[in-house]
Amino acid sequence: MNTKVFPVTKRNLATNTPVKIAVAMGDGIGPEIMKATLKVLTAAGANIEPEFIELGEKVYLSGNTSGISEHAWNAINSNKIIFKAPITTPQGKGYKSLNVTLRKSLGLFANVRPVNALHPYVPTNFPNMDVVIIRENEEDLYAGIEHRQTQDVYQCLKLITRPGCERIVRYAFEYAKVYGRKKVTCMVKDNIMKITDGLFHKVFDEIALEYPEIKSKTQIIDIGSARLAAKPENYDVIVTANLYGDIISDIAAEIGGSVGMCGSANIGKNVAMFEAIHGSAPDISGQGIANPSGLMNAAVAMLAHIGQPEIADKVKNAWLVTLEQGYHTADIYKEGVSLKKTNTQEFAEKVIENLGKNPDNLTISSLSKGKGTIQIPDYNRKEQKKDLVGVDVFIDWQGENPNELGDLLTELGSYRLKLKMITNRGVKVYPKGLKETYCTDHWRCRFVGVDSKINGAQPKYAEIEFEQVVALLSKLNNQGFDVIKTENLYEFDGQRGFSLGQGE
Repeated sequence: MNTKVFPVTKRNLATNTPVKIAVAMGDGIGPEIMKATLKVLTAAGANIEPEFIELGEKVYLSGNTSGISEHAWNAINSNKIIFKAPITTPQGKGYKSLNVTLRKSLGLFANVRPVNALHPYVPTNFPNMDVVIIRENEEDLYAGIEHRQTQDVYQCLKLITRPGCERIVRYAFEYAKVYGRKKVTCMVKDNIMKITDGLFHKVFDEIALEYPEIKSKTQIIDIGSARLAAKPENYDVIVTANLYGDIISDIAAEIGGSVGMCGSANIGKNVAMFEAIHGSAPDISGQGIANPSGLMNAAVAMLAHIGQPEIADKVKNAWLVTLEQGYHTADIYKEGVSLKKTNTQEFAEKVIENLGKNPDNLTISSLSKGKGTIQIPDYNRKEQKKDLVGVDVFIDWQGENPNELGDLLTELGSYRLKLKMITNRGVKVYPKGLKETYCTDHWRCRFVGVDSKINGAQPKYAEIEFEQVVALLSKLNNQGFDVIKTENLYEFDGQRGFSLGQGE
């Protein structure tokens, strides 16, 4: 089996050869904090060679709706490393998020966000907080597949894949192993989404068995989010799907002290991108007061990734010393705690002065002590027997009585297919639905083979031919039904691959 390796402490580069990185100055406060950060990296001896690229607001407004120029794509594909300041996506139709485009186009499947408490220098109620949130970065609801299907109903598709689950879960355990973390917690909502989140949970349990030295635990995302907000010191590494991870990583950053202090790594098999997690803050652009800390922390992660962890520790520890000394930008300045309110460049100069020093109270950075590399095996698809056993037909129907619709569909007499149930917004309304259930104009009508035995807790579905589905759709169209969507129902190795209706 082929194995892809992600550098942690070593990279096969000559020590005197600079690592070329594509650098995007960003929008709003981006250029200010990038200049400050690059100045620190140069002073620290980072062996890098920036290649500056254009992306963001200016590229959007020039008529390029993707927000990134061809030269930038070429530089990224050549250098494999992106260091990006925050960008602005113009308001209005036709502008897609460049961050999402980069993550998905480049296969940046893992979003890694460490959050450490910096108490008492940055106020927080959780001085012992030290959490790393690892979020799947490409799929889930962020696939962005949405449709308006009827006058009443809009849809967003949630796509979860086995390859995506395997990569992100294994990355979380590998990260924990390399950096000496003790526990990985998986957060899902598989009590409701039993197939999609159920797959994430199943894969987590499978892969956890390969790492017996690391504790593993699963929590439902709602209570998990609440407990993270209440007792973050109980968490070590958290792995979760895209939307959940987006939410809880900001929760963690905020309760840790400030969203503006955190950096983010986006890791793929061939390319990696490093950025601050905050926005471009156009309201303070040009004033020279922005905090460069988030971008500096992103740079620390980048240096570790490209095989310069000693320089990463040097920068991080100097930054920690600067905070301990009380030199703080306006966003974290506090009377009685801070010594001096600094601007962006003054803060960077203080960090440079402190290069080579270690903090007295805050935890010393020790990325250089990481052992080994993060290894992700290529996905190995296992063949399964796939049987078509029915079809869900979604109909735009303006009536209000599900029994009337059920009778009309039953009378169709489609060849070797029978109506099993009708749901509205996922709730069974026919046969024997509750009168209180509010119904929209969006009806899911489930048809199965006439030989299916559907009574009991374990229904047995008869295999059908696709031509039966085509014939059903033709008959529905001829009878004037507005079919807006279909979903084929499959069994995989005899296991049901579709959810039951609520109340079915």
